[in-house]
Amino acid sequence: MITPYDWQEGIGNRAQYIEARLAQGSPVIAVSLEEGILVYTRSRGARKIFEVYDRLIMGAIGQQSDVDALRTSAVEFAHREGYSRSEEDVSIQRIVSGLSDPIKRAFADFAMVPFVARTLFAEVNEKQEDDGFYVLDFDGDFRVRRDKAVIAGSEQAVDQTLNALKTLKPKATVKTALPVLSQAWDAAFDDQDEVVEKPAVEAVLLSRSGARENRFITIERSTV
Repeated sequence: MITPYDWQEGIGNRAQYIEARLAQGSPVIAVSLEEGILVYTRSRGARKIFEVYDRLIMGAIGQQSDVDALRTSAVEFAHREGYSRSEEDVSIQRIVSGLSDPIKRAFADFAMVPFVARTLFAEVNEKQEDDGFYVLDFDGDFRVRRDKAVIAGSEQAVDQTLNALKTLKPKATVKTALPVLSQAWDAAFDDQDEVVEKPAVEAVLLSRSGARENRFITIERSTV
């Protein structure tokens, strides 16, 4: 018979295991600009930034199979919502809420394999101040962010990245924001003794204007 103490200890061990797996995750940074939402990361081959639906974007770190599973679930959920309701009802809040419960169940049920992934969702709107950001963690908990959001392998890395983003000008363009996001990505690893290899840059703009078919714009995907 599992006691509450045993369950709590098991949950703690699960969290430590997943945190260790995510510790070296390449940060994903999303910021709201006049032109739209700019999402920036670096990766070693596999994509980390995905279009979910019109005006909705997702970034993730973690085990690739789990990232792909969450991306697929988000896309399918969005399209079901759009078909059964309307496109206007497809929001990042509904998608994150829909994904949160199964992630929580997988994390809390020892008969299931937990998701080794941390995800960032963003929604671009007509006005910059209305843009929305959500961070969804491996235990199903999520946090709402305004103006910007970061996911990384640790809270310390997130704090270092956010601190570096303070130099981003209020009226920054994509061109002027990219160097700041690059420096912020580097800042996540400031406490490490070894030089972190800089893999391929992946930068995407979720445009505030334009038709649906060309809103998701790849700004850069190349080796640094």
